[in-house]
Amino acid sequence: MKNTVYLLVAAAICCITPALVAQDMLYQMPDGSKTRWISFENPTGAPGMGAMENKGAKGHPYDWIPAGKSVDLLSVQGSGTIRRIWLTISDRSPEMLRSLRLDMYWDGAGSPAVSAPLGDFFGVGLGQKRPFENAFFSDPEGRSFNCAVPMPFRRSARIVLTNESDRDLDMIFYDVNYTIDDRHPEGMLYFHAWWQRNTATTPGVDFEILPRISGTGRFLGTNVGLRTDPRYGTDWWGEGEVKMYLDGDGEYPTLAGTGTEDYIGTAYGQGAFNHRYQGCLIAGDEGQWTFYRFHVTDPVFFYSDIRVTIQQMGGAMRQQVIARLKEGVPLIPVTMNSSQGKLIRFLDHDPPIDIEKDLRDENWVNYYRSDDVSAVAYFYLNRPENGLPALQAPPVRTVNLVKTP
Repeated sequence: MKNTVYLLVAAAICCITPALVAQDMLYQMPDGSKTRWISFENPTGAPGMGAMENKGAKGHPYDWIPAGKSVDLLSVQGSGTIRRIWLTISDRSPEMLRSLRLDMYWDGAGSPAVSAPLGDFFGVGLGQKRPFENAFFSDPEGRSFNCAVPMPFRRSARIVLTNESDRDLDMIFYDVNYTIDDRHPEGMLYFHAWWQRNTATTPGVDFEILPRISGTGRFLGTNVGLRTDPRYGTDWWGEGEVKMYLDGDGEYPTLAGTGTEDYIGTAYGQGAFNHRYQGCLIAGDEGQWTFYRFHVTDPVFFYSDIRVTIQQMGGAMRQQVIARLKEGVPLIPVTMNSSQGKLIRFLDHDPPIDIEKDLRDENWVNYYRSDDVSAVAYFYLNRPENGLPALQAPPVRTVNLVKTP
């Protein structure tokens, strides 16, 4: 009884102060778990089998991946948890970061739970490296990739990196740190990550960060990359709301945000910053924006299904929007702030409002627009396969990337 109460109290505290609880656990030994590292110096992680080449004197710190080939970064049997992944590569160009495909398989599943371009998975949107640190990913000096998301498995785990570019990757250094022989509780959730891109969203059609999936789990967060369409000039792009459809939601979601910059914790525009659970690493460089949000202190649970979307919506002053419409730029006016402080909702009016002829106020107009949007969805699910579409091909992933200076 005492142990049960202790576990319940510890779990409750963990929801409030996870960092403190994690530190308190440092002096407690787990029941049978063993520490392992896998790298090219010990590719199986077997006890006493590390650093055997060159008589232990840095014999195999890196390897290479020819164009079109794959390498298993990890392949282990048994019950365990991946605790940390670190790697670096010699070619960190946007094309290579989008052409390297990262797949992770749990418990012998036939399809990957994780499938994403290497850079995007590690928080590098649009293939543009920036030094940063958040709760799960970091890049101390813009030259490496670190992940600290816990990834449990019951029977086996496999991580595969595939070079889908047309050139060899000369050097890859890495290590995967994990524990083996872990005792997982019933109801354990598997880690998943899925990426997709739409190079030209349709005005009025929300971009799907995560298409509807069935099961029980937790939406952990997202890393989004966006390239603005130059037809909109310098108009603000970030009025779109994030929506989460939970457990049978139909046309309308249970969770709805108020704007893109609001979703990542800022307001009235979006500059560059990186915090523990929210950030924007690129803010307007050559029309590029990358931002992230992790739902740790504000968990998003689902019990039968979930779908996550973001609207592609921007805004400008009324006369500017009228000029865009006359130029034939694809947009749909949504709302306008009136001089009386009220919100005029264009889409609720029948017949529709003509913003040039029916209105006189010169105020801010929000409108649906079209841009190039990509995103990784990170989530946990109660099964090792998610049924999502396969990762898009390299030409879709790499087209129109901005070159690194």
